[in-house]
Amino acid sequence: MAVSVATFAVAEVLAGIVLALVVNWTFATALDSFLVTNGLMGLTFASCGAVIAWHRPSNPIGWLFIADGLAHATTAFGAPLSQVLYDSGAPPTLQRVSATVIMWSWPWAIALFLPLALLLFPDGRLVSPRWRPVVIATVLTAPLFALEMGAGTEPLFDGGPTGYPAMPTYDQFQPLWTATELRNLIVFVLAIASLVIRYRRASETGRRQLLWLLLATTIMLAFVAPWALVTGTPVFVLLAIPLVPIAVAVAIVRHHLLDIRVVVSRALTWALLSLVAVAAYVALVALTDSFISSRFGRSAFVTVLVALLIAPVLPRLQRMVDRAMYGDRRDPARIASLVGEELSAGTAGGMPGVVTAIRSALRLPYVALSTSGTISPGTISPGTVPTSPGTISASSGTVPASSGTVPASSGTISASSGTILASSGVPGTVVPVDLSYGGTTVGSLLVGLRPGESSLSAADRDVLALVAVPLAVAVHATRLSSELQTSRERLVAAREEERRRLRRDLHDGLGPTLTGVAFTADAAANLISVDPAHASELLTTLRTDTRTAIADVRRLVDDLRPPALDELGLVGALRQRADQLSWRADGASISVSVEVSADALPPLPAALEVAAYRIATEALTNVVRHSHATSAVLSLRYNTNLEIEVTDNGAPHGPWHPGVGLTAMQERTSELGGTLKTGPTPTGGQVHATFPLTATPTTLSTISPTAESHPAATP
Repeated sequence: MAVSVATFAVAEVLAGIVLALVVNWTFATALDSFLVTNGLMGLTFASCGAVIAWHRPSNPIGWLFIADGLAHATTAFGAPLSQVLYDSGAPPTLQRVSATVIMWSWPWAIALFLPLALLLFPDGRLVSPRWRPVVIATVLTAPLFALEMGAGTEPLFDGGPTGYPAMPTYDQFQPLWTATELRNLIVFVLAIASLVIRYRRASETGRRQLLWLLLATTIMLAFVAPWALVTGTPVFVLLAIPLVPIAVAVAIVRHHLLDIRVVVSRALTWALLSLVAVAAYVALVALTDSFISSRFGRSAFVTVLVALLIAPVLPRLQRMVDRAMYGDRRDPARIASLVGEELSAGTAGGMPGVVTAIRSALRLPYVALSTSGTISPGTISPGTVPTSPGTISASSGTVPASSGTVPASSGTISASSGTILASSGVPGTVVPVDLSYGGTTVGSLLVGLRPGESSLSAADRDVLALVAVPLAVAVHATRLSSELQTSRERLVAAREEERRRLRRDLHDGLGPTLTGVAFTADAAANLISVDPAHASELLTTLRTDTRTAIADVRRLVDDLRPPALDELGLVGALRQRADQLSWRADGASISVSVEVSADALPPLPAALEVAAYRIATEALTNVVRHSHATSAVLSLRYNTNLEIEVTDNGAPHGPWHPGVGLTAMQERTSELGGTLKTGPTPTGGQVHATFPLTATPTTLSTISPTAESHPAATP
């Protein structure tokens, strides 16, 4: 239906052009008869309305534009048709009917259809219920403009017919017609006011749409207002009206077509420049009229002088407008300074303030800071960011600071791991900027693209590359602080668990045993003179209980620190343990060797000795229990780091699944700031632990590591 009506309107315009050629109209004649202006408006309104109605059938704007286009097209067709009827001597009644259709068609487009479309832009609803009286008043007063245009007594052309009704007293209502013109101007001003209100309340997507229409409507009004109020204004100013349907169609259907902010930036620049040029021209004419014009000629001299004065103004105006649209991206040092100020103060390392500062300084729609994790470019789904501080789901991670609402968009932004430290703004299409520290990516700065942008510009990337350096350091420091806090909590928890275990063992094991020893000793002392035989039996029991207590004490001591470390040292204790693990439970033998280039290590911290011993023995135990290896090697290397490596020749069985043993090894390594690598290799299993040392390195060993735990190992 919409396409059919729009096609009919286009056919009317084309038929009007053909008739104009038939009657030999010149372009000036076609322009004066409004064929050019009405034809162009008919084509643009009808075609743009059809596009809108096709893509957004529930939006009334498309149908209003089709009606607008049909009204203009009918007038465009009727103008040359009336000339054809006049030249062919058609009946006067038919000529007057044709003139009536011409004069009564197009006013409805200007007085009713276009204002309603502007008031309902972009979703077909009013900005608020309070604007209903404006719509009602627009509908009720629209016939006044149609009456003004259709009831005049002047013919369409010399000797031509007038329409129905021709009011003989038409000129007596001139105040009413002037009020009608003012009414049209007021209606359009109110429409622009509603657009401004919408812009202030709109989401980022809504603002993109409104910028298109605000620009086109402002240009249209600047041209049309003089034509309506100033006699003698050229007709061609009406050619600005077709900008409105084009802008509306782009805004509703393809608002991402290009960066409208760039268009607005250039338009504002040239508007300001034009105002400056006009003002300078007027001032210079007034100053030089009596002094210079008689010698050099006013026009040439003043034009050259104004051009020379305006030349340096344009770059300044462009910088002013660019700053309003793109912030301080031409001043990277200022942005870096703002980031430094936010990092030096504030909660969470100043991260919420940092993202807000970057977003504000670059006029970006969205900025977020994420710790290390694989971030895919895309768009954040609607509804993931609340209007107040809350959480945002990005695979894994929370957002402690956010602002704004989420427009309707599609796609998701995934973070396979990591935490979003802070975010600001309305998420839409985002691009990650990697933050690197020490050659390692520690996080990402998620930057929302401005409307119409498909990627970050070179200027934006230069600024973000500058601020990425301190941000990477800050993210790294934040992660270290978090890890330190976690480590402290784990140490406290482990200490309390160990105290609880010792208390339980002392209370439930050693305590009752010693109590029994005391009672038995008392009984033996009481019976030694009256019943020596019974006393002797009690002493025997006392001897057994005492040995049990000693064994319990030794067990507790061994659990605190392996005695072999104090008796044999780390290397000797590892060799002793390797000998003990040379046989499997099924009786099969396994060759376990310890390789070290020196017999003794320099003094090591007690915690490091215990961790190294526990990791090595756990890895060897896993080899014996879970692998089918026939040999294993334990290597110990000592230079700036202490390295412990256990390898075996067992066949790989796929990835290892961490069990109790592997988890314990990882925890022991992390507690001392070391690193642990475990898993299968092409030649067997491997466990490699590295601990940082501050002592002076010595020439020491490589103990060939033994096999580590295998996939199924959960010791």
